Amino acid sequence: MACGTIFRIKKFALHDGPGIRTTLFFKGCPLRCIWCHNPEGIDPAPQTMQLRRPEIVGKSMSAEQIMQAIEQDRIFYDQSSGGATFSGGEPLFQPHLLEALLTVCKKAGIHTALDTCGYAPAKVFDRLAGLTDLILFDLKLADGPQHIMYTGVDNQIILRNFETACNQSIDLRVRLPLVPGITDTDDNIQAIGRMVGGQRRSLPVDLLPYHRIGEHKYASLGKPLSKNLKPYPSQTEIEQIRSKYQEFGLAVNIEGIS
Repeated sequence: MACGTIFRIKKFALHDGPGIRTTLFFKGCPLRCIWCHNPEGIDPAPQTMQLRRPEIVGKSMSAEQIMQAIEQDRIFYDQSSGGATFSGGEPLFQPHLLEALLTVCKKAGIHTALDTCGYAPAKVFDRLAGLTDLILFDLKLADGPQHIMYTGVDNQIILRNFETACNQSIDLRVRLPLVPGITDTDDNIQAIGRMVGGQRRSLPVDLLPYHRIGEHKYASLGKPLSKNLKPYPSQTEIEQIRSKYQEFGLAVNIEGIS
């Protein structure tokens, strides 16, 4: 059975899809977003983090071992219409493991969600998107050069895969990270708003405001953190951004804000 590297298994997750979920964090990501709050998920290999004591982040696991962890919480899925969410890192970066897990979950009747940046070869995305029940699709920047500047990769593959997901019957939610001065500019809001609002079907949108929760991880990994990043000082600013997206007819939710 397929094997891969997982760096976290989060039980009772409430913001990674409907109901109570188990979220599996795949290690390895083709993007290098300067605001990433899971920097330990970027490198595909296990790493040592210097926390209170040295800690190895990343463990090789088989699909069978991962399914055992998922099945342990089945009672909560059944009670809450929850399931398993595959996140990262980037799950599509380990396509063989992801495909095995999606296939087994489908046979077992467990709802699945794929949390993805959408950066994967078309044949990989097309095949695996058809196996999941829900896609949580991150869109960061509409402009290609800016996307390269802040994430390290061009966005043409991402935009192609997003259009593919929109044209399928699969359940789809759009996630928009809000990073002050980068993704929240009026130009980017207008471009993303037109892109999402112009689809044939109405797509729900989650705004993900930048926060400092993961900043301590950079020092523990010996990685630099951009000093220009600042979280939003008030909910009012975020509400103003929500209003701008709502002008495109979008149903907009704000994650992490009560």
